[in-house]
Amino acid sequence: MFFGAARVRGTAGEVRATDPRTGEDLEPAFGLGTREDVDRAARLARAAFRTYRATAPEARAAFLEDVAARIEAVAEPLVTRVRAETGIAEARVRGELARTLGQLRLFARVVRGGAFHGARLESRLPDRKPLPRPDLRQRKVPLGPVAVFGASNFPLAFSVAGGDTASALAAGCPVVVKAHSSHPGTSELVATAIADAVAAAGLPEGVFSMVFGSGREVGQALAAHPDVAAVGFTGSRSGGLALVETANARPVPIPVYAEMSSVNPVVLLPGALAERGAAIGEAFVASLTMGVGQLCTNPGLVFAVEGPGLAEFLDAAAAAVRASAAQPMLSATICSAYDSGVTALREHPRVEEVATGSGDEEIASAGVTHLFTTTAEAFLADEALREEVFGSTSLVVRAPDTAALTALVETLEGQLTATLHLTDEDTATARELLPVLEETAGRIVANGWPTGVDVGEAMVHGGPFPATSDGRSTSVGTLAIERFLRPVAYQDLPAALLPDPVADGNPLGIARQVDGELRTS
Repeated sequence: MFFGAARVRGTAGEVRATDPRTGEDLEPAFGLGTREDVDRAARLARAAFRTYRATAPEARAAFLEDVAARIEAVAEPLVTRVRAETGIAEARVRGELARTLGQLRLFARVVRGGAFHGARLESRLPDRKPLPRPDLRQRKVPLGPVAVFGASNFPLAFSVAGGDTASALAAGCPVVVKAHSSHPGTSELVATAIADAVAAAGLPEGVFSMVFGSGREVGQALAAHPDVAAVGFTGSRSGGLALVETANARPVPIPVYAEMSSVNPVVLLPGALAERGAAIGEAFVASLTMGVGQLCTNPGLVFAVEGPGLAEFLDAAAAAVRASAAQPMLSATICSAYDSGVTALREHPRVEEVATGSGDEEIASAGVTHLFTTTAEAFLADEALREEVFGSTSLVVRAPDTAALTALVETLEGQLTATLHLTDEDTATARELLPVLEETAGRIVANGWPTGVDVGEAMVHGGPFPATSDGRSTSVGTLAIERFLRPVAYQDLPAALLPDPVADGNPLGIARQVDGELRTS
């Protein structure tokens, strides 16, 4: 574990990663932490906060870039370890590594750009009637130390140096990571790069710490610690809600930004099905099986109107499913939960199994693809059919007409994504559906697939509860930094005391809103 500059083996038992391809435990064993270890890490983070939040933009940006460079320097052993601990194919691991490095460098640009300060200035109006207006200036300041929880399905991009860590560090917040127990070796390699970058930059050592912990004791201790100001989490609904409950029960509650569960509905409109039903079916299965279905944007639910186009879609999708080979899932626990979800669908009296992929007895935690179908009537009658099955399984719901599509979407909980496949002739139906989809999801995809989340300025990776615990935020893209900031206004503060983002003369040279106009001077 990492406590600032100190590297310590935990004393509360051990954990080993397991290769999901073979079921074999991997060396070495990693020591687990305690509540006392959490206290040590959180106190270090609090001690570092005021110094770190005051770092110059260039210094903070250079630090983020150095983290990326140090991770990139250990790319080969890192890729090897990720594959061993997760079973993820090499091409996807390298893609996720590139995304992780890109996120760090993107947030370095965000820090240099300065827009995240949200600087607003209103000039004094002494002659305004009935009351004069004071000199008012506003900027955003960091919340404080952030607890980040590593995700099982993204050992790099949503883990130790993932998007939550990158955006929190960019905001000026020290980070304490609870590493995921499924990939401790990966976590140690990445944590070493961050800790070395902290030291090289001459930053306070508490800017970064990392602890291991099995079960929920360490995680709950982090969320409850008085020196932690916010939480970033990607994982199960039960885990996320437990953290929210703990954070809300504190004497001073804190925000928990938890990404939890989503079935990511796909709506196939009649024109699109008539024009390219078979092609949509093939592309759908490619999206469904990406990452063995263990992506948070996996298309686990399809709504479509009965007809020849839907029949073509199902035939093509079924053929693609049968041709799909089993792949290792991330862990035996995830595989067991997936198999239970598949069994529940298979045994449902009003659900029909359309196709099953091939198995592989040589893979210890094999994920086999499945496709099921049911009627709109059955779906509306049973809430259990709306639950997420985390893996490469999807349920196609056959609707009698386009009017039924809206009713189906309206039954859903909050989602990360919603997808529409349409042609010009479907525009009127899509226009009626769009407001419902906006109320349901954080991202609406047209004629594409939700898997594959671009990291940039306009992306939203969030959504209404329970897709996330706070649907006003995103965990991907530059807007993610907003989660770890809050606004502060300064009224008639002497010029000598004004912070640089709102100081006279604009010393940072950033874009600022001045008396309602955007200016850079």
